[in-house]
Amino acid sequence: MNNQKILIYDFDILYQILNELKKEINFEKININTKDFSSLEKVDDDSLIITKKEISNIKNQLIISKLPIRFFKLIEQLNLSFLKQKFNEQSEFIVKNYKINLNSREMIFNSIKLKLTEKETNIIIFLSKSNKPVNIQQLQSEVWGYHSELETHTVETHIYRLRKKIHTSFGDEKFIISEKDGYKIL
Repeated sequence: MNNQKILIYDFDILYQILNELKKEINFEKININTKDFSSLEKVDDDSLIITKKEISNIKNQLIISKLPIRFFKLIEQLNLSFLKQKFNEQSEFIVKNYKINLNSREMIFNSIKLKLTEKETNIIIFLSKSNKPVNIQQLQSEVWGYHSELETHTVETHIYRLRKKIHTSFGDEKFIISEKDGYKIL
């Protein structure tokens, strides 16, 4: 565990046990009691909260409701929680004011969600990573895997439909713009 931070909420016995085992485990432990509850709302996204019962509106919780628990089982649950957290962090991509969830293939803005196809997601990610306009041949090659000089309207059709979906859901007509050299996300 790469020096992760664990907040142990209203669970003194667990804090004492983990504190005694500090040489065997590699994470920072912070004990929080009921009086410090308001500080939970300011928790970093990379911290994990261990609690006996679920706390509403708080992310990254590991609920341990059944005791006793074997130490190795506890460490396994901590590791799994940190892995899930890392996976979720890597699955979100920010483009302009939008959040793209790569797992669910959704584009999100102000709690409005737009389902995307795999190709649409790949187009958005590829265009957003480019510093200059991307031409049709580059998109065919990188997103579709085509290496042909044949004339095809696949890219234009996908871009047209994607723009229409984004405009319909978010009212954004300028998410993907056309320039003489290709397509671009500002």
